[in-house]
Amino acid sequence: MPACIRAPHPTDLPRLVALLAAAGLPVDDLSTGQIDFLVAMEDGQLLGVVGVEAAPPDGLLRSLAVAPGARGSGLGGRLLQAMEAHAAARGVRRLTLLTTTAAPFFQQRGYQPVPRADVAPAIQATAEFRSLCPASATCMHKHLAVD
Repeated sequence: MPACIRAPHPTDLPRLVALLAAAGLPVDDLSTGQIDFLVAMEDGQLLGVVGVEAAPPDGLLRSLAVAPGARGSGLGGRLLQAMEAHAAARGVRRLTLLTTTAAPFFQQRGYQPVPRADVAPAIQATAEFRSLCPASATCMHKHLAVD
């Protein structure tokens, strides 16, 4: 049975934080409540997570991580598609992300490099953009389709 992608339950939070930390992704600002997450669960195991910090019409894609045993299965792409649909339903029309390791993954899925200075002020004001992600990270965005 494929992993079920859903909103996390409060009991998922410790495992969610542990997966992000193990992947080297920022966790310092997760308690602010500004980030919506989706998780991928299978047989009670947390296999993946993705988040969005929404400031419609813009959003900051956060924290896409897949557990080592589930990598290469397409789960990362499924999580990304689910979050894009979730963000669009919240009024996000352009997703921005910062990555130090996964630019090719995102480029294959329609994200294009963009200068950090061209990003919406609301996204530039986020903790990840200001200080949690290094200035050397690749900045990318994608326009979301409106149904």
